[in-house]
Amino acid sequence: MTVTRFAPSPTGYLHLGHAHSALVGWHRARAESGRFLLRIEDIDPARCRPEFEAAILEDLGWLGLDWDGEVRRQSDHLADYQAALDRLGDMGLTYPCFCSRKDIAAAAAAPHGPEGPVYPGTCRNQPAELVRARQARGDPYALRLDVARARALTGPLSFVDEREGTVEARPETLGDVVLARRDAPASYHLCVTVDDHLQGVTLVTRGVDLFHATHIHRLLQAILDLNVPTYRHHLLLTNAAGERLSKRDEAVALRAMRQAGRSAAEVRALAGFSG
Repeated sequence: MTVTRFAPSPTGYLHLGHAHSALVGWHRARAESGRFLLRIEDIDPARCRPEFEAAILEDLGWLGLDWDGEVRRQSDHLADYQAALDRLGDMGLTYPCFCSRKDIAAAAAAPHGPEGPVYPGTCRNQPAELVRARQARGDPYALRLDVARARALTGPLSFVDEREGTVEARPETLGDVVLARRDAPASYHLCVTVDDHLQGVTLVTRGVDLFHATHIHRLLQAILDLNVPTYRHHLLLTNAAGERLSKRDEAVALRAMRQAGRSAAEVRALAGFSG
């Protein structure tokens, strides 16, 4: 049975790109008598707000989308992510990193990957005494995944994307990603991988902008003995300038379209679904 999900973050109002992504998963699940799940990725307390979550539920209902079972909120499942972090730590696959984003961007040795500067490994092999001293001093740090060490344990990996076929996983292209930091108990990469396993997701439908993240997720699945879903990275909706729709660029919200008199059917059609 196909089980897929829509997993928005309540950091703003849904726009047409979100509607497209939700409709891709919903239509697929309903066409195959499967399950469509709704997950609220509210792991970032500084940016997530309850009014945005309420708006997500309202907008999806207005579009005519329903979901199966209860909504899973990441903030209710911190113990699941901590258990995964503890396991990775026990395996020697995480390390504290005291570098700021500014430090990494300014590092002359920082290579560039598909998503920008890649962490150059500055803190990967710091002496244990120095790490303990900095932690005792209260220096802020993040926990990073030692990708090379993890890769040595797993060997070659691959995943199936419905558009690309079988894809060789190359998590090293994103470097040693952050798995947790002081202001967020777990990162997107860790949370979604654990959530998809615990929720029994068999098909991950999400935008092609997250294709590279899947390489890291495949590595985490292998290390943590998690289920491996099939992926469908759909194309993104763009604006008149050919730029993908995003909250940060103030893409027109679904609620604004509704308030302007657009019907749900019209918005579904604009999102690529006339049915």
